[in-house]
Amino acid sequence: MLWHKDRDLSAFSTDDCIVLPGGFSYGDYLRCGAIARFSPMMQSVIDFAGKGGKVLGVCNGFQILCESHLLPGALLKNENQKFICRNVWICGDNGQPLKIPIAHGEGRYYADAQTMADLEANHQILYRYCDEKGQVTSAANPNGSLKNIAGICNKSRNVFGMMPHPERAVQPILGNDDGLTVFRELFFSQIKELV
Repeated sequence: MLWHKDRDLSAFSTDDCIVLPGGFSYGDYLRCGAIARFSPMMQSVIDFAGKGGKVLGVCNGFQILCESHLLPGALLKNENQKFICRNVWICGDNGQPLKIPIAHGEGRYYADAQTMADLEANHQILYRYCDEKGQVTSAANPNGSLKNIAGICNKSRNVFGMMPHPERAVQPILGNDDGLTVFRELFFSQIKELV
């Protein structure tokens, strides 16, 4: 556990992954993640990512990563202007649908046209909202995200952000372990690329 007022990441190497979890950070009433990005710990996380360390942001963590400019774009209020808490389907490039919970009021991914073109060209869109058959449709988009975006990475592929909560779907006792697939895809595929 890391405290937002601390700066010390000496216990971590670039083989480790720092996770910015979901929840609420201070100042979210202004704009989610806007104040949290200025914490001393986030300055150290930015340096860590700049050296190649892996960083994963889930929900509010994704918002903070965008506010910190570790990931492009922004997370806006959901298109329906309501908080959404339910299971949704997401898929990566392989088209395999995964059932993962969401719980957010500001999860609508937005970026300008050039950023969107860059994300597509660099294969930085990791997950899109889809239906249970893996079809990416507007009806499957819970929050109005551009191009159904549920998760992205940076160009270096060491910083990842997503609105869905894979950590809430990792045990059969919870009725779903599709989140394990997300973690395998994010981290074990990265290890294979490096070998």
